[in-house]
Amino acid sequence: MKTLHTETVTITNQKINLIEGEFTATEAGDILHAMLDKKINFHKLQRLSRTEGNINDSCKYDSGRIIELLDEKGKLKDFLTNVRADGGKLEIKSTVEIRIKD
Repeated sequence: MKTLHTETVTITNQKINLIEGEFTATEAGDILHAMLDKKINFHKLQRLSRTEGNINDSCKYDSGRIIELLDEKGKLKDFLTNVRADGGKLEIKSTVEIRIKD
């Protein structure tokens, strides 16, 4: 594992407490759909940047991750519809872990 040295601290990993709390189904949907949309768009832009400007590129690419995320977005929509119909609240906890790779 690599280590990042700053003036006073040595950092080898980082955790970001991204989401923590209780939400209505609508609030949870707003947050989670926005995150999924950002990630889907990230992959679409990555795919585009690999083929842009190369007239010889056959434009074949793996859209597997985009398809997975779109599927998860559909499952989330169904789940939140059921929670909303029941008037329930949701607890969401999400931590992002980042590690420096060798």
